[in-house]
Amino acid sequence: MDSKKINIGIVGLGFGKEFIPIYQAHQHGGKIAICTRTPQTLKSVGDEFGIPSDLRYTDYEEMIKNPELDAIHIVTPVPGHYKQTVMALTAGKHVACTVPMATSIEECEHIVELSEKVGKYYMMMETALYTREYLYVKDLLEKGKFGKIQFMRSDHMQNLNLGGFGEYWLGMPPFYYGTHAVAPVTELIGSMPKSVVCHGSGRISEEKAQKYGSPWAVQTATFDFHGSDVVAECTRCFFDTVRQYRESFALYGTKMSFEWEQMTDDGHVIFTGIDDAQRIGVPDTDKRLPDEVKIFTKRDAISDTSLLSYKQGNEHGGSHPHVAHQFLMALIENREPEVDVYKSAAITCAGLCAHLSSMNNAERVVIPQFGKN
Repeated sequence: MDSKKINIGIVGLGFGKEFIPIYQAHQHGGKIAICTRTPQTLKSVGDEFGIPSDLRYTDYEEMIKNPELDAIHIVTPVPGHYKQTVMALTAGKHVACTVPMATSIEECEHIVELSEKVGKYYMMMETALYTREYLYVKDLLEKGKFGKIQFMRSDHMQNLNLGGFGEYWLGMPPFYYGTHAVAPVTELIGSMPKSVVCHGSGRISEEKAQKYGSPWAVQTATFDFHGSDVVAECTRCFFDTVRQYRESFALYGTKMSFEWEQMTDDGHVIFTGIDDAQRIGVPDTDKRLPDEVKIFTKRDAISDTSLLSYKQGNEHGGSHPHVAHQFLMALIENREPEVDVYKSAAITCAGLCAHLSSMNNAERVVIPQFGKN
């Protein structure tokens, strides 16, 4: 096995903190630099994970100047993704970025062009494509268990009225952050979204609506796909709609179908006949990972005190070590990541186009195509 190490700078130490022990444990994880504007957080996180003082930054521009760093992992608030990605690519760094890629079609197009120009890889760290549920269904699909896909449905229901989120979230159009709903159906259908019709439903408070000029409490979009007769329906909400948090999808095939559980720990359902249904628990995905990072997929198995902070935030269906592993291996093998810059842009823009449709009386909007996709 190649012994090369990848040195990574992580900016954003909220959710971003979760990836530090994964990169430190991974065979190809090298030096880790961290960056946050808050000195107290920088010291606390740096001390917890043993980050050398010369690899701790409160200034993002200073961190990306470090010639030792091969890549930057951006885990900051959504409004900063585009600018920080452009800065890192321009500085000659590979980029991993939490979702979404950006908040406009033009910004996505620029990131694609810049990635190609500077010859550096970009990966949107879409956790929905590495959850236990997604990988379980993908495996069954590849084995032919579902037969032909006839229809898919997905949703990302999240009630931000509960508080604890940044001011920029206030009134954000749901499909600005549509990737968790769009990505699974896109990948399982196996084709990029072609066009979308989206309906806005309900109303959020006037205070929230003024922020982005978007009144919708819920947005529901119907996507069609290049070269496919399958249609997918995706639903998103953020405010003034009561529901337990859920990122889910359902797949209906000619031989078998899968539906996500209605409530947490209620059990997913496999349908194998007209009246035949079975509640299931999906298996862990640790066997897909190198030995040194398998522990990070576990729901309750983390006992090492150095990993307690990770255990407290462990979520997204055990996907965190998968996205980190995929990014590292793409750089080690000098290839595009699975969720490359083209796919990242297409999935992000699908959501942005859905919002445009909802704001124009559900007019059909053609989704931009990028590069090889």
